[in-house]
Amino acid sequence: MTFFLQMLITGIVVGSIYALVALGFVLIYKASDALNLANGEFVLIGSYICLTLVAVYQIPFFIAFLLTLAFNAVLGMAVERVVLRPLINAPVISVIMATIGLSSLLGGIVHMIWGHQTKSYPSIFPTAPIEIGGIIISPVYLWSFIIVMILLVAFTIFFKYSKMGLAMRAVADDQMAALSMGISVKSVYGITWGIAALVASVGGVLLGNINGVDASMAMIGLTVLPVVILGGLDSIPGAIIGGFIIGISQNLAAGYLQPILGGGIKEVIPFIIVIIILMLKPHGLFGKGGIERV
Repeated sequence: MTFFLQMLITGIVVGSIYALVALGFVLIYKASDALNLANGEFVLIGSYICLTLVAVYQIPFFIAFLLTLAFNAVLGMAVERVVLRPLINAPVISVIMATIGLSSLLGGIVHMIWGHQTKSYPSIFPTAPIEIGGIIISPVYLWSFIIVMILLVAFTIFFKYSKMGLAMRAVADDQMAALSMGISVKSVYGITWGIAALVASVGGVLLGNINGVDASMAMIGLTVLPVVILGGLDSIPGAIIGGFIIGISQNLAAGYLQPILGGGIKEVIPFIIVIIILMLKPHGLFGKGGIERV
């Protein structure tokens, strides 16, 4: 039972980070009906930027963290302005292909600047493990979970009650109606990409503190795709719940199935879950099916 709870807690923490990164996918999909396949690179860049500020320039972690958020937000808005805005009226497949090219470009830049070796963050969080009822919890996991939950609640409030959040929801529902109400769709697109890059950087910093930083971290973009599809491509609550489902499933599979079936089951289990769910609910758990007249 202790082993099960240990795997469950780890899965909840990892799942919360998945949910945060998936939020970026959902925002961009709601705004443009396209998936940002460069999201993993934004996670990677955020992690490396914060690591460089802390380890090389000796900037306190909290300040470095805020600077990283600002940098990634500006980078996201710049990418939208330079790469995506010219494609506003282009077919969705063109936008997706552009994000694939952007993924390769950003990945190459990261490799040129930081190389391929795994780098570790200095000890930022307390290192003494916390024991609760025989279950050992690393402080970095606990703090990561707390930070993610605070941000998820903050973003939920932002999207539901703030003026910009309402504008983003209006653009996602009907761009022409939003334009008729005086909402700048282009500005909303830019801010959406900025927020998506910002939340990606948070996930990168937290994962970097847990596992270290290397180029393979960009693969979280593919890992989070099942989260987004599972919850429904356009559902923010779905992304959050899907993140927890995938995170917990992955860790339980690693703990119980991997010793029996061998390596790789942890990476495969999210896609197995998605296939099963889509067979039962083709639009995901919280996705909205539409009627298209032809």
